[in-house]
Amino acid sequence: MTGRIALSGIGKAYRQYRAPRDRLVEWISMGSIHRHRSRWALRDVSLELRPGEAVGVIGANGAGKSTLLKVITGTTRPTAGHLSVVGRVAALLELGIGFHADVSGRDNVLIAGQLLGFSTAEIAARMADIEAFAEIGEYLDMPLRTYSSGMHVRLAFAVACHLEPEILLVDEVLAVGDHAFQRKCLGKLDQVSRSGRTVLFVSHNMPAVANLCQRVAVLERGRLTYLGECRRGVAHYLDGQREAGAGEVDLSQHANRRPGCQPILQRLRLIDANGQTSGGLRCGDPCAIELLVRSDRPVNNLHFRIGVEDASRTRLFTVATDLSDTGPVPIDGLRRLTCSLDSLPLAPGQYSASVDVSALRGHPVDAVDHAVWFDVIAADFYGNGKMPDSDWGQFVARSRWEVADAEEEAGIPSASMGAMT
Repeated sequence: MTGRIALSGIGKAYRQYRAPRDRLVEWISMGSIHRHRSRWALRDVSLELRPGEAVGVIGANGAGKSTLLKVITGTTRPTAGHLSVVGRVAALLELGIGFHADVSGRDNVLIAGQLLGFSTAEIAARMADIEAFAEIGEYLDMPLRTYSSGMHVRLAFAVACHLEPEILLVDEVLAVGDHAFQRKCLGKLDQVSRSGRTVLFVSHNMPAVANLCQRVAVLERGRLTYLGECRRGVAHYLDGQREAGAGEVDLSQHANRRPGCQPILQRLRLIDANGQTSGGLRCGDPCAIELLVRSDRPVNNLHFRIGVEDASRTRLFTVATDLSDTGPVPIDGLRRLTCSLDSLPLAPGQYSASVDVSALRGHPVDAVDHAVWFDVIAADFYGNGKMPDSDWGQFVARSRWEVADAEEEAGIPSASMGAMT
């Protein structure tokens, strides 16, 4: 039966060698420079996807999600376990995989189709649909190296979906596209799944996973910790991420640091209205977020942003040095930054804060997603004894109301109570 994936006890280990200097010392003392240790990206993962099923894969950065997809596609070989894939596989993994930068988009479509076993005539019959979906216009006949990352994703997604593979693997690469195109892609993925093809969808977009997938797999440090119903799986993952507790988090080795970042962010601390470190902040109270940052060499013109998100990872608001009267921040050694809010505008519930650092022109330097989870506690925000309820929405706002006779102004004839009933 096509469109089936079965993994049994899959493990993937990478060799991690010592620094060159340490290896030289070993060679001198022990006569060998080949000493290494194994770092397991996946451990004993067993998973089966049935034909026509959409399964989500979620987990923190470094949990093994992308490695899992690479094992399934054959890009990397597993160290342990058994893998069975039945059906043609199209994969949207890292940008650049499977495409040639020096040939046109149209020629890349032809190459991709031929690799999947389609004839030139079959690919040509699908070309118009691919071109319409990608919406890249004349760039289709230009070399891929002239494309932006967003255009690259548009073409890659259009090819993967319209060449009708039995199995479609999608990594977080969709996050590169604009929001309108992301919605379009999610709608297309839903169509692909409903048409009987199998979808494995890796994403940090919890609502998208819950809406698109029938089941979800949660990976934590390379191990499968949950496999089952989506909403319970998302709750399981978020519960594991909520390390707020005391309201202070070590960022230097945080699991959610984005790949390739410089570890400038060292610590985050939530400070309540009493000046105490706390993982529980009162609705409407003043509060602060303190960052400890370090650079061993002078770095100028940095901007810091803190984004607050709800449990489904929807961004609610952002505070930043470049959105206030604070100029670019120079870092040389260890420094403390404190961001203060006069009134926390959130209703009771659970939230997270993400932090990113960028250079003056927007070049990313360091970023930790969902660095800390915290609770917002109900308080007498309105000053009348009525506590805000999470059912009223995620934000709280004070308002003033005035009531005045407006019938004459609006030219509306007066109505008796009897007429209203």
